[in-house]
Amino acid sequence: MSGNGRTEDGRGRLGNALSGLAVAVGCVLFLGGFIWGAVVYQPYTVPTDSMTPTVMAGDRVLAERIDGDQVRRGDIVVFRDKQWGDMPMVKRVVGVGGDRIACCGDSGRLTINDKAIEEPYLLNKGPASNSFTATVPEGQLFLLGDERMGSMDSRVHLQDPGHGSVPRSAVEARLDAVAWPLNGGLVERPEGFAALPGGVSQPGPVKLMVGSVVVGAVLIVGGAAYGPLARRLSRKARRASDGGGRGSAGRGTAAAGVG
Repeated sequence: MSGNGRTEDGRGRLGNALSGLAVAVGCVLFLGGFIWGAVVYQPYTVPTDSMTPTVMAGDRVLAERIDGDQVRRGDIVVFRDKQWGDMPMVKRVVGVGGDRIACCGDSGRLTINDKAIEEPYLLNKGPASNSFTATVPEGQLFLLGDERMGSMDSRVHLQDPGHGSVPRSAVEARLDAVAWPLNGGLVERPEGFAALPGGVSQPGPVKLMVGSVVVGAVLIVGGAAYGPLARRLSRKARRASDGGGRGSAGRGTAAAGVG
């Protein structure tokens, strides 16, 4: 009996050690994921419906803090420019320095350096825009909303000194995901710009960040639940063992009496 007790005690100590380790690792992953997100991402509330249907007015989004030099065509960026009202705005980058932007060709699509661009994210299925032509100065970005019929974007500022563009330094962050509502999901990089020089940007670490938080939460809950569950199972096992022992003793006594 004492040998069995020592074995169970050893297993209990090992289980408690492992559950404690799981909780500790879980805390690191859980808190680390939130800290990582706070360092890398900035939350924003989308102010208008100019980016419908990709993001809607009132959506809470996660935008990765980046330098303007990291921006690629197709990115949805948060920027601030005095010519645009000196407030945070959300638009899609369709042109970079040196690009000739025009609309619309025979297909009704936006063209960049005479190459027609597929834009499946647009709200309206007609022409990609009203007619315009612009050449983007070096170091600048040309930005349009996905809701082309109502968006106040670079087309409105074509007569400004930058011909509707903003400097790369005006960019504060790049959208990676819609945090609220919960069904928003990741903001995809559009393939229509991938064949152009520079390609499209890579997604930020939002998946890894969320994964760290989820795995951490599972380890914390699982590790914390181990102790009470193990004790409950151990008590049941002892009661079953004690009951079986008493039953065997009773049967032995009765047999001895009969003899």
